[in-house]
Amino acid sequence: MKVRAGMISLGIMAIAITTSAVGGPGRAPQKKAEPSPAPLPSQIGTAKKVFVSNAGGECSPFGQNGFSGGPDRFYNEFYAGIKSWGRFELVGAPADADLVLEIHFVCPIYVADKSSTYDPQFRLNILDPKTHITLWALTEHLPRALLKGNRDKDFDQAMASLVDGLKKVGDKPAAIASRLKN
Repeated sequence: MKVRAGMISLGIMAIAITTSAVGGPGRAPQKKAEPSPAPLPSQIGTAKKVFVSNAGGECSPFGQNGFSGGPDRFYNEFYAGIKSWGRFELVGAPADADLVLEIHFVCPIYVADKSSTYDPQFRLNILDPKTHITLWALTEHLPRALLKGNRDKDFDQAMASLVDGLKKVGDKPAAIASRLKN
């Protein structure tokens, strides 16, 4: 009797292992297929001229001397990054632009475990100048650093990442269009 009960237990375990291996009860969840990318707004792909709008900074997380370069550093570096990219012609008025690139430097405060912390971030809204609708938005977070030199280095890296993010969005429609032509 004892041998037979042990054999039945082994048989039940073998069935359970086989069932789970072939996708029966107890199976691991299957990976959900990634959806295909949604189309980007057509204005982003067809734009030739942009206006860079400085929506300002809403914080000074490290005091007046938190970063080198003064209050216009963010705008100046972003403008220079877009200009050196060469994808868009920079214009001096929103009415002359196909897109408005509205930039912000913000520092929301988060409270956790009875202490608060800043989250410095660059935000870029890509706007349709005719309708003022946001077509796309990007955010780049700056790591917190104690030393001013490290904050400046992180500032430059975050700015480069923001411009690179815009390049990825701005170049997608052109890449898709060239594939459709071939």
